[in-house]
Formats: sequence, C-alpha cells, structure tokens
Amino acid sequence: MRRVQYLVRINKDPDSDWGASVPDLPGCVATGKTIDAALRRIGRAIELHLQGMREDGIRPAPPRQRSVRPRRTARQVDFYATVEVAA
Repeated sequence: MRRVQYLVRINKDPDSDWGASVPDLPGCVATGKTIDAALRRIGRAIELHLQGMREDGIRPAPPRQRSVRPRRTARQVDFYATVEVAA
C-alpha cells in the first residue's frame, strides 16, 4: 500500500485541548491533550476517513501540495504539520 502525506492544521484556544483538521478532507478532525496526541489521532482519523470514502465508492483526491504561513493571535495558536498515512 502506498503512503501519502496530508497537511494538517493544528490549533489551540486558551481553554481547549489541541485540535487537528485536514484541509483536503473536510470533516476529518481530532483532538488531544498534547500536540503529539492530536497528531497520532488525526493520522488514524485520516485513515478511517479514506477507508469510509472508498467503501462509499468515492475516490479520494490526492493531497494537494501547498505552502502555508503559520500565525499566532492573542486567542489561539495555529500551525501546520504533515501526517503520513497508508492510502
């Protein structure tokens, strides 16, 4: 099975856990008490999301390559990472 890398947005509001979402897979999200936990969970969420799409007869589009500009505001922390999963 081939492996692909998805861009993952990591963010945290002051009163919440770390959140992870995948811009190329709307609705694919995970949370964790730590950044590492959120990244582990989003990796599994991506695999399940792709599996569900295939079972529904939907061919997942390949991840897009893009560059991003991390930012920090008074309310939250935002940055991006990549997660490699079996596709």
